[in-house]
Amino acid sequence: MTKNESVINWIESVKRIVKPDNVVWIDGSESQLESLRGEACKRNEIIKLNPEKCPGCYLRRSALNDVARAEDRTFICTKTKEEAGPTNNWWEPKFAYDKVLGIAKNSYIGKTMYIIPYSMGMPESKFSKIGIELTDSIYTVLNMAIMTRVGKNILEKLGDSNDWVRGLHCSCELDEEKRYVCHFPEDKTIISVNSGYGGNVLLGKKCFALRIASFLARKEKWLAEHMLILGVEKPNGEVKYVCAAFPSACGKTNLAMLIPPQIYKSKGYKVWCVGDDIAWLRIGKDGRLWAINPENGFFGVAPGTSNKSNPNAMATVAKNTIFTNVVHNLEDNTVWWEGMDNNPPENAVDWKGNPWNGKISSERGAHPNSRFTAPAKNCPYLSKEFDNPEGVPISAIIFGGRRASTIPLVYEARDWNHGVFVGSTISSESTAASTGKLGVLRHNPMAMMPFCGYNMGEYFSHWIEMGKLLGKNAPKIFSVNWFGTDNQGNFLWPGYGDNLRVLEWIINRCEGKIGAKKTPIGFLPYEKDINTSGMNISSDVLNMLLNVDIEKWKKEAGKIKEFYKIFENKLPPELKNQLLILEENLIK
Repeated sequence: MTKNESVINWIESVKRIVKPDNVVWIDGSESQLESLRGEACKRNEIIKLNPEKCPGCYLRRSALNDVARAEDRTFICTKTKEEAGPTNNWWEPKFAYDKVLGIAKNSYIGKTMYIIPYSMGMPESKFSKIGIELTDSIYTVLNMAIMTRVGKNILEKLGDSNDWVRGLHCSCELDEEKRYVCHFPEDKTIISVNSGYGGNVLLGKKCFALRIASFLARKEKWLAEHMLILGVEKPNGEVKYVCAAFPSACGKTNLAMLIPPQIYKSKGYKVWCVGDDIAWLRIGKDGRLWAINPENGFFGVAPGTSNKSNPNAMATVAKNTIFTNVVHNLEDNTVWWEGMDNNPPENAVDWKGNPWNGKISSERGAHPNSRFTAPAKNCPYLSKEFDNPEGVPISAIIFGGRRASTIPLVYEARDWNHGVFVGSTISSESTAASTGKLGVLRHNPMAMMPFCGYNMGEYFSHWIEMGKLLGKNAPKIFSVNWFGTDNQGNFLWPGYGDNLRVLEWIINRCEGKIGAKKTPIGFLPYEKDINTSGMNISSDVLNMLLNVDIEKWKKEAGKIKEFYKIFENKLPPELKNQLLILEENLIK
């Protein structure tokens, strides 16, 4: 399918190592993909679901030891450990190549090598990047065909260029003791062995679109970020776009697919989803920051997704979706998961493949990290700019974590450098469900801690540099926290669609339409400027949500200072200065 020598030579070199029986190029055609679906069903790798209730949908169960990203076995392989930084696992490149290719050796004997040419972003976009993934897994092929733009037209776009990302996936024996995901940023190469789980084998996603892309972005002066992109359409038809970064369990997908409250709907407000997970941001010809979603689908967590929590997501997964590790409802050959509704099936099979009766079983039916892979075009409120090769102009950047107190509902950074400080200090408190302990604080700068492909101290410096390049065109930066609680642990803010009320304040601030209170931590809303019409929320509760507790913030500053120590001499002086300003503001 190509005459590109760099592509041909690399594939031949891999073939000599893994020794496939057959080789199939993925051309992106529906006829080829349908043939592969049929083959996977015959092998019992996937199960075809009810064509009337779940048209084009399939179920897959992964190995019991292979249900999540292997973060402790994910490595950044650079010449020195300092280049990888203190937040990444590091291996020296030669050692890593020898290790993983040794495991991969002969692993394709008796198997087919599938060659997937794909583009992150519209192939026509100057934002886009091309990759080629080799895999022995039809499941991986089918997911990549949903999550990325796949086909021979990608090779035509590549031509004879050597500017592409190499990806090798080998299922091997799914041995968790020999499971590794290695990234070689200088070589633009990713190798994954002994996994079949999407997060470890869909190499265009976190591996390419964040770890490798963030490394490239620093060199090329752009940003690859773990951010959703959404547009808020006002009654006059004007649309303002924002990016937002949240660690897991902070409502990222729900915000990306937000449905306005009735009081906003009746006025003509709409929210458009551009992306739910990753944003690539570049400075446009007009000097503003523009963003694209490099993906072509959604790889979302199923449990908790329902018509109440996220009706747009439920509509998105209604067809042409691959479900992984959810319940198989044998009564009508459909799927179910915890939080979907209050009517679990009685005649079913759980994610482990065992008979399961949801009415009496004490065990979960779906794995907590069970997934859906769905085409973006299924989303009822997908932005019409989704395929725009120029992307969308960004008015605001939002950072958020999960905190019971201290962090207000929303506040605005004083300037770009202060905003970078706010993003670098994102933290969430653990729940009992996740760790067995409540309130354990975990920092996750810009929600990128697991995904930054180089030293995070230098990543902060890159953000500072981007602010200098943007100058007066830099978007405003905000912090949000939907998870403030009262003394009994009850959430003070309803969240979900009502988060549009906070987005409205953010956009009004970007447009200079309203003022704000100057506080030691940044600019906070006046209570009158948060639209609470139609809400059952008192002035006292709103005051609690917008309160700056000086004593708690003094403790917060101490935690930030301790966290910053891990970056040592790589922490940019601008962030040290921002911490000093915060400490001084708190004692004035």
